[in-house]
Amino acid sequence: MSEAEVITRIEGSVGRITLNRPKAIHALNRAMCEAMIEALVAWKSDDRVASILIDHAGERGFCAGGDIRMIAESGAGDASEAKAFFHTEYQLNHLMFEYPKPITAIVDGIVMGGGVGISEPADVRVATERTTYAMPETGIGLFPDVGGGWFLPRLPGQTGVWLALTGARLKAADTVALGIHTHYVASDVVEALKADLLANPSDPKAVADRVSGNAGEAPLAAYREAIDRLFAFDTVEEIFAALEADGSEWALKQLATLKTKSPQSLKVSLRQIREGAKMATFADNMAMEYALGGRVVSTHDFQEGVRAVIIDKDNAPNWQPADLAGVSDEMVEALFAPLPQDEQWTPLA
Repeated sequence: MSEAEVITRIEGSVGRITLNRPKAIHALNRAMCEAMIEALVAWKSDDRVASILIDHAGERGFCAGGDIRMIAESGAGDASEAKAFFHTEYQLNHLMFEYPKPITAIVDGIVMGGGVGISEPADVRVATERTTYAMPETGIGLFPDVGGGWFLPRLPGQTGVWLALTGARLKAADTVALGIHTHYVASDVVEALKADLLANPSDPKAVADRVSGNAGEAPLAAYREAIDRLFAFDTVEEIFAALEADGSEWALKQLATLKTKSPQSLKVSLRQIREGAKMATFADNMAMEYALGGRVVSTHDFQEGVRAVIIDKDNAPNWQPADLAGVSDEMVEALFAPLPQDEQWTPLA
């Protein structure tokens, strides 16, 4: 493999993108996003390319997210580097979402945060028994960006709200059942699947249909009714109250999990998902997330969340405000305020 952090090439009639930063579980930086954009833009009008395949090198996972340390360091200053990263990453997400040729993403292993952003827009999304999916941002004072405001509220019932707030980790049986991923294949079949895709580039869905197997019983099915009932509210306080009133072992476990998350992030994420559900276009959602992201990275909770989880690893964040009551509607409103015209996010021309 070359030393490039993203390897792009045409194989047969497939434009192939391989994430190649295995030591960091392919965490995305701005240069990686730019390399993917450059390839995808070139292949868009290239008649030799019938479809796109996104995969990763090594065995640790597909993509664990974005370069959080860089984002936090930038947020502690003027946030310009963080904003530049988000601007480029969200342009990549949008380019993939609107892409005219079929995209296949093989998410064999960890797929979180930024990894979700470059796999959810794909037409064919293949999970394996090694797949672990999560949007864990409320645990570091962030929110489920990279299109989470669009994809999560469009999952069945209130499962998207539950995923966003709790940061729950799902395996393939659940992700396929919810439609997060379209197909399941065993990891030892992945190389054969790739060979088949390269041999039959024009209809990747038919290829995946042919080799996909049964991911098994979805453990979450038993809790779907509870999720839809207890996470249907428009305020986090009401969700907390509903979980407490329900009193079941499962509900109280969710409540305990939520109480470890940033209160500010919980309110921001719920608002983001409710707003995203009403958006007419994916681009509108990305513009909202960009305005939000540029502000949230400078907040105390994001800086503290990154310190606790990623830098010091003591997993003991000191959230401020420390509880939901301290997070006023005005604080949340300020984070969602529209940007001046000349600072707004725009899709690629």
